[in-house]
Amino acid sequence: MTNNHNQTDTTSMQPEIINSLEEIKKIDQSNVLGSIEALADQIKHGWKEANAVQFTPSADIKNVVVTGMGGSGLGPDVARHLFKEKLVYPLEVINSYSLPGYVDQHTLVILSSYSGNTEEVLSCAQKAIEKDCQLMAITSGGKLQKITQDNDIPTYIIDPKYNPSNQPRMAIGYALAGMMGLLNQAGIIEVKQQEIEQAMQATITTLEECRVAQKTNNNPAKNLALMCVDRRPILVGAEFLIGATHVSANQFNENAKTFVDYKVIPEINHHLMEGLRLPKSNKLDTLFLFFNSNLYHERNQKRVDLTKQAVEKQDIQTLTIDLHAQSKIGQVFELITLMAFANFYLAIINKINPSLVPTVDWFKEQLK
Repeated sequence: MTNNHNQTDTTSMQPEIINSLEEIKKIDQSNVLGSIEALADQIKHGWKEANAVQFTPSADIKNVVVTGMGGSGLGPDVARHLFKEKLVYPLEVINSYSLPGYVDQHTLVILSSYSGNTEEVLSCAQKAIEKDCQLMAITSGGKLQKITQDNDIPTYIIDPKYNPSNQPRMAIGYALAGMMGLLNQAGIIEVKQQEIEQAMQATITTLEECRVAQKTNNNPAKNLALMCVDRRPILVGAEFLIGATHVSANQFNENAKTFVDYKVIPEINHHLMEGLRLPKSNKLDTLFLFFNSNLYHERNQKRVDLTKQAVEKQDIQTLTIDLHAQSKIGQVFELITLMAFANFYLAIINKINPSLVPTVDWFKEQLK
């Protein structure tokens, strides 16, 4: 991880709380840390069980639609960007109550709901059945599991033994490996065992660098968390890392209760750079985090550097995070693991229980 501009001296603001497992446990009462540390186990477990799901197409598949919300929508979003060049059919992710008008018996609809009770996904399930779509599902139970049982839908039932926090967003290993397994079984993409092993190795390597026992001076996630205190981070990624950047933004929102957004190169080069002048507070509280990869298209690598320079011209702080895994899937999980630790430490610094989502809970209660 390389800081390229307006470097913040974090050595003078190192709260000992993020170096003390005992103090962390007092705040992290639902063991979100345990879910982060078990990410490699989630990948291995989810991949094995999802690949045991049997699926036989009832007609030629011409397109794929995956429906999921929040944490349950992150797996397919990562997959569609990571495997874009491998996809043999169009794949669309739906975060809503309705399916596209084009779905029919030639559409594979994958229903994704960790709880099994996500109302948008249940609505799409009914519509998919009515339109005679081909169906698969991923869930840990709830109403969705009953629908799949009643309609003989091939389903990966998540056994979340490696997600002690039981938060959907912290089951990203299950969500992504499970989605890869289902797409693999349906013949939509071909994922090799070697790629899964690369994902696990990148996760374990990053975990060792970021775990609590690794003190702040040598811990990239802790230093990143300190830089994000009282700031509005903007995460910037490209190509195969877009979905992983989305994962990280969502986890910052829910775990660290921090306003974080993500942007995509090269799209932002056509508009956002002109929007950085105002408000004047941008230079005081905004932090751009650029995820850089030597696996990007060479033009996008140049765009990352030039975009960073454009941001710095507005006196806005930037940080370039260079990813080092040797494969695309490795870098996806390197990014997810690093940022999972970073937003967790930011929550702890602010003495916030990363598991609780009181505003989301209130909102759901009002919808009832």
